[in-house]
Amino acid sequence: MTKPSTKNLLDSDFIKITEAKHHDPFSVLGRHTQNGKTVIRAYLPYAETVQIDGETAPMQRLPDSDFFEYYPQQTLAEHYQFNWTDKSAQQHQSIDPYSFGLILPEFDRHLFAEGQHWHIYQQLGAHLKTIDGIDGVYFAVWAPNAQRISVVGEFNHWDGRCHPMRNLGGCGIWELFIPGLSAGCLYKFEILNRDSGQVLVKTDPYGQQFEFRPQTAAVVTNPNQYKWADDTWLSQRQKRDWLHEPMSIYEVHLGSWQRDSRGNFLNYRQLADQLIPYAKNLGFTHIELLPITEHPLDASWGYQTTGYFAPTSRHGSPDDFRYFVDSCHQNGIGVILDWVPAHFPKDAFGLARFDGSPLYEHEDPRKGEHRDWGTLIYNYSRNEVKNFLLASAVFWLQEFHLDGLRVDAVASMLYLDYSREADDWVPNMYGGNENLEAIDFLRHLNSVTHQQLPGTVIMAEESTSWPQVTRPTWTGGLGFSMKWNMGWMHDILAYMQQQPIHRAYHHDQLTFGLLYAFSENFILPFSHDEVVHGKGSLLNKMPGDEWQRFANLRLLYTLMFTYPGKKLLFMGSEFAQGTEWGFNRSLDWYLLQFPHHQGMQTLVKDLNQLYTSQPALYQHDFEGQGFEWIDCHDVQQSVISYRRKSADEDLIVILNFTPVPRQEYRIGVPAAGSYTTIFNSDSQYYDGSNVGNAISVSEPIAWMNQTDSITVTLPPLAGIILKLSSPL
Repeated sequence: MTKPSTKNLLDSDFIKITEAKHHDPFSVLGRHTQNGKTVIRAYLPYAETVQIDGETAPMQRLPDSDFFEYYPQQTLAEHYQFNWTDKSAQQHQSIDPYSFGLILPEFDRHLFAEGQHWHIYQQLGAHLKTIDGIDGVYFAVWAPNAQRISVVGEFNHWDGRCHPMRNLGGCGIWELFIPGLSAGCLYKFEILNRDSGQVLVKTDPYGQQFEFRPQTAAVVTNPNQYKWADDTWLSQRQKRDWLHEPMSIYEVHLGSWQRDSRGNFLNYRQLADQLIPYAKNLGFTHIELLPITEHPLDASWGYQTTGYFAPTSRHGSPDDFRYFVDSCHQNGIGVILDWVPAHFPKDAFGLARFDGSPLYEHEDPRKGEHRDWGTLIYNYSRNEVKNFLLASAVFWLQEFHLDGLRVDAVASMLYLDYSREADDWVPNMYGGNENLEAIDFLRHLNSVTHQQLPGTVIMAEESTSWPQVTRPTWTGGLGFSMKWNMGWMHDILAYMQQQPIHRAYHHDQLTFGLLYAFSENFILPFSHDEVVHGKGSLLNKMPGDEWQRFANLRLLYTLMFTYPGKKLLFMGSEFAQGTEWGFNRSLDWYLLQFPHHQGMQTLVKDLNQLYTSQPALYQHDFEGQGFEWIDCHDVQQSVISYRRKSADEDLIVILNFTPVPRQEYRIGVPAAGSYTTIFNSDSQYYDGSNVGNAISVSEPIAWMNQTDSITVTLPPLAGIILKLSSPL
């Protein structure tokens, strides 16, 4: 039995539903009581006829509309099914999504509003759920300035009229459970701004998988059912004293490390099978990935991220990426992800003006836009924005078992006037240039990740003299585990690019870094940033003829691996790629057929082996007792020498930055005895000239404040490492 609806309803709420402008579709659609009777209402713009499953009479179409009503004569199930036909007479079945009550618990909403919901990604976004025994997908999104939000996808012809969502009130979250949907379906959110009336179609900020670029829809994923096999690794990681253990990082851009024969991207599983054995053979302890968070533009290298909870589909599925990480761990290699909380792109489908207002960014471009990069800056004063970023960090560390994050562009977060003209920034409440909200966020990020995920590390790319970046938050520090030593890197590369005859005039660039080497926990980075934008490869930064360029580069690596600090080397640099890195092509692997390049690769392998096996080279990377100058004043000959020390051993490093071999070069030694050369970067094994001597016996000749000394032959443009083999 059916009865007509009231004209007032058709004149108001029904029109808003039809025009996709209603802020509360649940007040109109679904089961309601009208004039003391139960009525079922549905809006099905693609239906010709509709019948509730188990009922004999069809639902009545309201005149000149796509609304259907039914007054049941008996009690219906709580969640009833529509059986309907479309204009082509195809049959469809769907359980009414407007028969479900509130789903997101109040506690989750409260934590999110407070910025304290570390696992909000388990609630917001799209998730397969079974509610009251019914399977479907639960959608939830934060957009407080929307008048209406709809889930759109292939399942409803991308029509925002079909599945408007429920507003959960002051928290700004909208939700909808759509029965019958399954993993693999594509979706976006269609958002109507309540002030401007602008309609936007946005991808899911919390989406955990996306289409292959340039398409931008999110993909509903299966719950994580991957069978991890890295329990031993994770258990050991919690106990690991990373401060006093070796860390040699191979920085990789997965899209250009290697491609297949057709120039296509390799899958995460293919990369696991090829990249991991390669890095392991060379002795690297960690692989650091340039951002594999989903991004639309290849040329951004991943730094203009749109999917903060999704590994890019360029290389496969989330489970494919889990396989990659799992394989790394089973082979004794840690995985670090380059992560970008400093800015996001302006793409219309992404976070920019997400609900028609500056939601994730500041409205004032003096605070909300990076002029250099053409990107937007997060509004760190909003709890929900901070929670979004914090949850992303926890997501990668917990759900993908990553061992650490390298936080990109920290300096741009710390300073309100970063790379800005004098009249293009807004001071903080005290009149200073410090971004107080960003500082608070970074401290909170480091505190939460270190407490909740012990053994993981958070590294800062921070290029200024901001104090205590790697000191605990309770002492006023930012709480990072480590930071990139950008000053050292720039000084050393500037020095190495000098012709050897001029290096005597720049000797302080070699030695200055030791004045602050232990003020922070430093990583020594020769990263992707040094081999792009016309800077040339590391090899081509070196002066001289071909032999000298290779010798200089071998010397540079010897300095890095014996200098205090953890190590980072960008892919291709380990075999001296000659051209600049290109993001859209493979590395120049063909170079490994040539002896110079083979020798460089062997040198890096041997340096890694030496670094990870000799405690003197890593045990006190961050502490002054692990380093002592022997001589830093030999300016005229451009030679430096120093000791690297651990509790049980002592190594002597001597570096000659000129192409002149130094015969009978005398240095003071801490103990009498025979000293064996355990490494020589000029060795024939590295395609060097093989100058040097294997053993040096000390003499009781006082030198450099030591009672004994030795003489050695210093090879040209090379470094040697000596170890006491037979004490007297």
